[in-house]
Amino acid sequence: MRVLFAAHAEKTHFLGMVPLAWALQTAGHEVRVASQPELTQVINRAGLTAVPVGKDHRFAMVLKLNAMRDEAPEFEFGEDRAEVLTWEHLKWGYGEAVPWWWRVVNDTMIDDLVAFSRWWRPDLIVWESITFAGAIAATACGAAHARFNWSIDLFGRMRARYVRLRDEQPPHDREDVLAEWLAAKAGRFDEEMTTGHFTIDTVPPSLRGDPELGLDLGLRQVPVRYVPYNGPAAVPGWLREPAERPRVCLTLGTTAIERLDGYAVSVGELLDALGDLDVEVVATLPEEQQAKLGAVPGNARLVTFAPLNALAPTCAVVIDHGGPGTLFTTLSHGVPQLVLPNIFDEPFLAAYLEKNGAGLTLPTREASGERVREQVVRLLADPSFAKGARSLWEHDMLALPTPNEAVPELERLALTHRGNGR
Repeated sequence: MRVLFAAHAEKTHFLGMVPLAWALQTAGHEVRVASQPELTQVINRAGLTAVPVGKDHRFAMVLKLNAMRDEAPEFEFGEDRAEVLTWEHLKWGYGEAVPWWWRVVNDTMIDDLVAFSRWWRPDLIVWESITFAGAIAATACGAAHARFNWSIDLFGRMRARYVRLRDEQPPHDREDVLAEWLAAKAGRFDEEMTTGHFTIDTVPPSLRGDPELGLDLGLRQVPVRYVPYNGPAAVPGWLREPAERPRVCLTLGTTAIERLDGYAVSVGELLDALGDLDVEVVATLPEEQQAKLGAVPGNARLVTFAPLNALAPTCAVVIDHGGPGTLFTTLSHGVPQLVLPNIFDEPFLAAYLEKNGAGLTLPTREASGERVREQVVRLLADPSFAKGARSLWEHDMLALPTPNEAVPELERLALTHRGNGR
């Protein structure tokens, strides 16, 4: 079987797909990964064959400029208040998201991806959740295609609401900019181009099935266990030595620096607040961010990078932003977290941890140094949080099949759905 992964050039999202690509390759299938040229080295360093397509998109620049000017659209895919989710609001939101976001990250790769797919003839195309270019290419070459979710399915939930409200409108007011764009690129449109023939999902069962989130969308799901992969890395010497004091990791993700205009909280304030605790604070910060801090407390170690899969198991507490890669990697080692959520899926993931006794959460707007210190002290003093984190990993995340165990189901579904348009 030939399997093509399609991911626009967003490193953190692509890394979540790598263990599944490895599993398919190990099972003897031919695997290729298509993305804009920017991601080529990342793909190769993961031991996979890259197919550079099109030109690099400029979304990072657009997003950063908008953040600096406070001009980013305010449509939230995580919104769930019925009084807000009117047809006019959803129509406006999709009118913003499609041209400002989804077209920017997809349009530069579509033509080359379609041409490659028609030439290589994959049996299955796995596309990262908003890399709609993968669905367009599958439509063009007749491949089965699957959407890969790297977090809870807020995109699918909002799309379902959009379609339901759209179909309640009079015929002259059923605007659908996403369907119109996809139809223009593929020559036709069906709703599976937004969801895949099936969805590959690494979200733990209790989170995906939480009735309060409304994520049961009636879609064909292939659950796959989250496997931590942070990219190629080396374990530094200091990390191979036992910590002399409880270790607290502070990691706020790469997106805030690479894509936005900085962190949503003051790192210097947090380090100062933790400075009198009998702990070792390891803060992962780019060099330019370290230079802005000036003097830091004596119990703080600043590093530009440390593989979280190696760092987390040495920690007593991890303070993070609640991104799925960071949160699930930390959870896989049974380490309690203090999550400082800000946007998109982060508040939902933080609530999942807190609800299950695996950590605490403070929204960024409340995350003063004093409040963070109080919560860290509480996490260190109460062993129930570590127990809750271990239980959540053992009884929820481990309940999912490994990528290797999921391969036979992917083979079956690819055989079932491939062929249209060949």
